[in-house]
Amino acid sequence: MILDRFRVTDSMAVVTGAGRGIGAATAVALAQAGADVVISARTEDQLAKVAREIEAAGRRAVVIPADLADLDAVAGLPAAAVEAFGRLDIVVNNLGGAMPRPFLATKPRHLTAAFQFNVATAHQLTQAAVPHLLDSPGPVGTVINISSVVGRVAGRGYLAYGTAKAAVAHYTRLAAADLAPRIRVNAVAVGSVATSALDIVMTDDALRGQMERATPLRRIGDPEDVAAAVLYLASPAGGYITGKVLEVDGGLEQTNLDLGLPDL
Repeated sequence: MILDRFRVTDSMAVVTGAGRGIGAATAVALAQAGADVVISARTEDQLAKVAREIEAAGRRAVVIPADLADLDAVAGLPAAAVEAFGRLDIVVNNLGGAMPRPFLATKPRHLTAAFQFNVATAHQLTQAAVPHLLDSPGPVGTVINISSVVGRVAGRGYLAYGTAKAAVAHYTRLAAADLAPRIRVNAVAVGSVATSALDIVMTDDALRGQMERATPLRRIGDPEDVAAAVLYLASPAGGYITGKVLEVDGGLEQTNLDLGLPDL
């Protein structure tokens, strides 16, 4: 049956930033589709809650609390998955973020930090995972990176974040070319999703309404919208896809969202 192609039965996965939001929803979705999952983030009690949801789906969870801004901590996750599960099949690079700032307040160090946290961490995890993904008994291993709509459209205050997420998108294309045919690499470019990163919008009716009106589907996305896209790319249903950025953004092509930052 075609629905069987959307399952990842007995696959082994690593998901970063998995304590809440998109990472948590993705880890649970992979478990519900049949995967065991290593989950990592800073906050142990958040990870414990996600682990309980994974186990409720009948799969195994390994919790690794860590500051994933530390590249050494990131690099250790694939080996931890292999130690726990015997192999690694799926990697989801969900780390990312950068504080919005006016243009003149965005210093070179902010660009460096955004690149480090959004791009260098993804590369570190992917590079550390490659030897294990090559040993996957499946036809190919798979990597999914989380990018953003502001990696391709403009938004005031997002200079560092948008530049870094644009780099994640192109990193995906380049890595896919380097790692084919044994490993597939794709990305999901997310739009406005109801996570803690959007608290300033979700708690302000005017900002929320502005964002909803700027989105053709007229709603803020849910983390499960993104998790479903990740599952598709990770599963055999997406088995003929590599080097692509799947836009899960409600049709958003431009945003005039004003976060209340001063001019320049």
